[in-house]
Amino acid sequence: FFSTVLFCLPGFGMTTPATVGGKIFLIFYGLIGCAGTILFFNLFLERLITVIAYVMKSCHERQLRRKGVLPHNGRRGSGTSEVDSLAGWKPSVYYVMLILCVASLIISCCASAMYTPIEGWSYFDSLYFCFVAFSTIGFGDLVSSQNIKYESQGLYRFGNFVFILMGVCCIYSLFNVISIVIKQSINWILKKLDCRCCHRCQRKLFHSRRNVVMPGNVRSRRNISIETDVVNESDTDGRRLSGEMISMKDFLASNKVSLAIMQKQLSETANGYPRQMSSNSKQNGFSGGVGALAIMNNRLAETSVDR
Repeated sequence: FFSTVLFCLPGFGMTTPATVGGKIFLIFYGLIGCAGTILFFNLFLERLITVIAYVMKSCHERQLRRKGVLPHNGRRGSGTSEVDSLAGWKPSVYYVMLILCVASLIISCCASAMYTPIEGWSYFDSLYFCFVAFSTIGFGDLVSSQNIKYESQGLYRFGNFVFILMGVCCIYSLFNVISIVIKQSINWILKKLDCRCCHRCQRKLFHSRRNVVMPGNVRSRRNISIETDVVNESDTDGRRLSGEMISMKDFLASNKVSLAIMQKQLSETANGYPRQMSSNSKQNGFSGGVGALAIMNNRLAETSVDR
């Protein structure tokens, strides 16, 4: 019982070494024993997950055969893709967690049925002891095998050893699976919060800074710039979503087409040549107006003609 409590890590504290030699022996004995027990727990978890995956895969294959997706004779026919996908099939972590919960509950109930008449505890106290012992919490308020004499004492101690060992193995495996589920839940929550926060920040930036001119080299990017803290909505959006001033070079580069049209119109007006509103104007790429508005009107016109 002492070795079981020591290696399985409940640590009730009811049985402890009293001499210096016993304490020195316990240090080396516990070092090797606890390391070996943890290795046993890990191997038990690995084999248990393998068995559960094999059983669930077999059940999944039977369901596919009943539906007619897989052939009954095992040869590859129409269900070749399903067979290939079944080779890499893995069970859901939620089903594994459910199976481990049921196994831990069965072991705890069976152990409580043994502790209740022998130790004289209530069934709820026995369940409480099982959880504290199997989860290696080990408060020490309830400890088994502490009476002077029991009926069938040897059989009871052996049963105590088996239940504590199997209970700790199942609870250890269950804790590992629950930690995976908690990690997935936290990642899902953080992803949702991150998406909502990004959308809100982009909307605030877009509504508060939408009237500022944006240069062409920044307009082509859709990410957030480190230097200018810019968030771009589209490639055709001619607005800079930042409160910073832009240089004349960037302004000329982003408005090169508009300046060329304005220069052409001023030249035609000065020379006295009226603009011809004909099909030739469509070939120039602009049907009326100056700048981005002309380009937009031209694109809408071309779309309507094509339709």
